[in-house]
Amino acid sequence: YQLVESGGGLVQPGGSLTLSCATSGFPFTLVYMNWVRQAPGKGPEWVSGIAPTGDSRYADSVQGRFTISRDTATNTLYLQMDDLKPEDTALYHCAIGVWYEIPGNEFWGQGTQVTVSS
Repeated sequence: YQLVESGGGLVQPGGSLTLSCATSGFPFTLVYMNWVRQAPGKGPEWVSGIAPTGDSRYADSVQGRFTISRDTATNTLYLQMDDLKPEDTALYHCAIGVWYEIPGNEFWGQGTQVTVSS
């Protein structure tokens, strides 16, 4: 299977970014897809997940600012990030799971860097 993230970059506080995760090699609509982030020197943090049903959940730290979605025609996962804050700075990974969770890192993509700074 393959997970390839893109869309990261440098953005000012209050700005927006949309991350994408192109996937292949597994049944995209039958698994939970999660976004996990890791800031330098910190452990991984679960950000958001979407269930096979399409239901979604968010960490309290991003609730109301981030929106997870998926395109089942192209097997692509998205994370729309609005009102970004410096504490959102991290390497963002999409990850295959069986729940809203941080799976083992063998199920993560390589990540895309998001830096929020003025």
